[in-house]
Amino acid sequence: MKIQVTIAVLAALAAASTGAQADVVGNAKAGAGKVAACIGCHGIPDYRTAYPEVYRVPKLGGQNARYLETALQEYKKGDRKFQTMHANAASLSDQDIADIAAYYAAQTPATQNNPNK
Repeated sequence: MKIQVTIAVLAALAAASTGAQADVVGNAKAGAGKVAACIGCHGIPDYRTAYPEVYRVPKLGGQNARYLETALQEYKKGDRKFQTMHANAASLSDQDIADIAAYYAAQTPATQNNPNK
């Protein structure tokens, strides 16, 4: 009986957390005001980091919003290992992440501040 109750509680918690994320809708306009830290690396053409390893910083403009959200959530949790990104993502709310993802996903090569240029 305890196992069934435990499974039911875990299922309810999983459903609640999934539902909470599903309610978050990104706003590209709001995201424009939240990307200052991103631009410091991702806004520099052909930028490469030197620490902790040489790494070419990817361009974000035009990327799929869901991909960006997933990546930021993984950096936030520490599932993706890059300390600079973890430090930046750790302070972001789910809404911030959705807004930033929407902002970059809405960009095209013609967008004025698009890091793809």
